[in-house]
Amino acid sequence: MTAQLALNAKAWPFEQARLLLKRIEQHGLGDKPVVFETGYGPSGLPHMGTFGEVVRTTMVRQAFIALTEGRYETRMICVSDDMDGMRKIPDNLPNQDMLANYLQMPLTVVPDPFGTHDSYGAHMNARLRAFLDSFGFHYEFESATALYKSGAYDAMLVRALERYDDIMKVMLPTLGAERQATYSPFLPISPKSGRVLYVPMKSIDAKAGTITFDDEDGTETTLSVKGGAVKLQWKPDFGMRWAALGVDFEMFGKDHQTNAPVYSRICRILGAEPPTQFVYELFLDQQGEKISKSKGNGLSVEDWLKYAPPESLTYYNFVKPKTAKRLFFDVIPKAVDEYMQHLAAFPNQTPAQQLENPVWHIHNGNPPADTLPISFALMLNLASAASAHNTDVMWGFIGRYCEGASPESHPMLDQLAGFAVKYFQDFVEPTKSFRAADERECAAMQDLIDRLEALGPDCRDGEMIQNEVYAAGKAAEYENLRDWFKALYEVLLGQSQGPRFGSFVAIYGIPETVALIEKGLAGDLLETK
Repeated sequence: MTAQLALNAKAWPFEQARLLLKRIEQHGLGDKPVVFETGYGPSGLPHMGTFGEVVRTTMVRQAFIALTEGRYETRMICVSDDMDGMRKIPDNLPNQDMLANYLQMPLTVVPDPFGTHDSYGAHMNARLRAFLDSFGFHYEFESATALYKSGAYDAMLVRALERYDDIMKVMLPTLGAERQATYSPFLPISPKSGRVLYVPMKSIDAKAGTITFDDEDGTETTLSVKGGAVKLQWKPDFGMRWAALGVDFEMFGKDHQTNAPVYSRICRILGAEPPTQFVYELFLDQQGEKISKSKGNGLSVEDWLKYAPPESLTYYNFVKPKTAKRLFFDVIPKAVDEYMQHLAAFPNQTPAQQLENPVWHIHNGNPPADTLPISFALMLNLASAASAHNTDVMWGFIGRYCEGASPESHPMLDQLAGFAVKYFQDFVEPTKSFRAADERECAAMQDLIDRLEALGPDCRDGEMIQNEVYAAGKAAEYENLRDWFKALYEVLLGQSQGPRFGSFVAIYGIPETVALIEKGLAGDLLETK
């Protein structure tokens, strides 16, 4: 049933899965499994873009398995380009002076500035694998250094020598005149300095499998292209990797889009069919700049997970991958609530609707049954109103609203309460800015107090309470009730936006809300920080 429905599913992972299946049906696989690949440049610490590429590729892999009912064996390979020369030193790393002595050397030769691994590349690879493992991804890790040195690339490197002129015809038109004069797709590793050399070839010998060039000291040197003595420039390397590893699907950021035809042409020159490719938009920081490993700008995976569950991060990566999105702390609460809304809707959806639901892709078709009676945004406002600095304060309100609920019976709710407290302390509390109510607002809020007290201290009906909030605003002749709610938030919570006010009162409690309004009217909240 799922496979039949997947044929028409509009969710983007299924669209990509169908394109991949079409490619396989046209070109065949031989005896190998379907290979999904992701690439990682370990020049700096892993960032959100790295995670996004792996999680999105995993979603396509899951969709492909569902579409084909598991008829094909699949692999996902994560390749680290750790043989690249270190071109610059990221600003966010220690031991800058020491690293300066190793510029242009392969990352797996540069010492680890943190002092925990055999090399810079090994440290970055370990960081990558640690956070991918923490999310439970199923992948095979490959080091480019190991692939070059083990001989896994040897056959394709010799073939690149044999088809050197064809590769140059592809590459030279993409370069400026000055670079054309010295360009070679092969980058030898200097036997003397250990640096990755960007030098022209004096000659090549495809039969012998060697290249000849002048080393940094001017000495004419001949090296075999096998065994890791030589690597390829990054664009030819991209296409060669596809050919050598038999890659069937790869996605990459928009910054690669103009080079994708080059990768594909080189892959074909080397005798392989390029993979199905998917281009996603880049994450931006709060200022709209591209997130960079070397700058360390933007929100990191670790940052996100301080304030929200991992499923919300996966959800944020699922939504609109072809739209550029700013990645900063303010997006977290919305992502959490949208994820929870989709999770709550899933059980009541038809099978076809479920395939379009993000939680199908987040949980590989088997989302948990957990639902929350309280939104994350509402928890944040509860934390704000109660000045909560621990979850015990939160549960004092949650326990009354959700009869019988406890941290033990509702662990996800308890987890979100902890996130709400942390987020409130770090981002909401420092920016709270209360104001005094004007004459009209004072009258409307006093009217609201009377209406709330008339409902009784034990009323927990959010809809009934919301109706009374509306009635107070209408009685005060607000033409736009948004102005009324904005006044409530600014005077009582020190912010211009908030959740449904009736739901907030239902959780916070009518007596507590009345006391809060009285403090606001008296000006007692103006000194609160």
